[in-house]
Amino acid sequence: MEALVCRKLGDPTATNLGNPESPVEVSKTHPIPSLNSDTAVRVRVIATSLNYANYLQILGKYQEKPPLPFIPGSDYSGIVDAIGPAVTKLRVGDRVCSFADLGSFAQFIVADQSRLFLVPERCDMVAAAALPVAFGTSHVALVHRARLTSGQVLLVLGAAGGVGLAAVQIGKVCGAIVIAVGRGTEKIQLLKSMGVDHVVDLGTENVISSVKEFIKTRKLRGVDVLYDPVGGKLTKESMKVLKWGAQILVIGFASGEIPVIPANIALVKNWTVHGLYWGSYRIHQPNVLEDSIKELLSWLSRGLITIHISHTYSLSQANLAFGDLKDRKAIGKVMIALDHKTALSSKL
Repeated sequence: MEALVCRKLGDPTATNLGNPESPVEVSKTHPIPSLNSDTAVRVRVIATSLNYANYLQILGKYQEKPPLPFIPGSDYSGIVDAIGPAVTKLRVGDRVCSFADLGSFAQFIVADQSRLFLVPERCDMVAAAALPVAFGTSHVALVHRARLTSGQVLLVLGAAGGVGLAAVQIGKVCGAIVIAVGRGTEKIQLLKSMGVDHVVDLGTENVISSVKEFIKTRKLRGVDVLYDPVGGKLTKESMKVLKWGAQILVIGFASGEIPVIPANIALVKNWTVHGLYWGSYRIHQPNVLEDSIKELLSWLSRGLITIHISHTYSLSQANLAFGDLKDRKAIGKVMIALDHKTALSSKL
């Protein structure tokens, strides 16, 4: 089978695939994985999603460092290809999606039946592959941790990225007043088209002044929930618009700078700071992840959320796909299609 294999740590965008200096290569003869337990399921991958964590893993800068060589990848969708003798929940031919620690940048992947989710017939399979990590992160953060409710004010930084667009949509489903921060005309137009209550262009506007003016105009008391996948100076500035009792969701540090949240102000303002490492829920509270993804698939099938695919690449173009993430060219999700024919015809 074809698989993207990371042989050494480095920047996958620095050279073209096939260059000896590239840390990743496309192997066309990688062994097809065997079923490793009685409840194992082999999935023929249709599409897989790129997340910033995948890029950091290849760089060697992610908190979890797999031994070399490894196949990167996390969330994916596909068709059940083979099942173990004790599998009861799935049949060969079923449409499924899931997420893995590694391994989805390949034509086949093996997972236990308990970690696979049936994709509703009305769902596009490429969209289903983009859902688990980005939308799962935002759903757990906003619904399970912050318990966002109707009428609360949600401020989303990095709102045009994968988790940001997910947070914006989940905020609207929850009935929140959503303020979205992005950069660039195309991203701002997309956010406005999604019914966001207020959009701030980081490239041309002062974020805090714009947010304060909106809050004043709407006669609001301030921001209830800050969703922050960016970090850096913008986090510090955003604290100026948080109300008493606000919640801060620490999602990531796309800016490359880890912000400092002053404990003395958090004390006086009664703020709650949530660190959100979505992947660890699989170990500590797997039932939360299961319930979250099932609800998201239901929302997707009913049209309550949509998944914006920025670019779709083949496995041999993975360096270009990672380049979109690195250079922040992506608006929404960047995808790798392993089965182009099925991917194109997957919307039923």
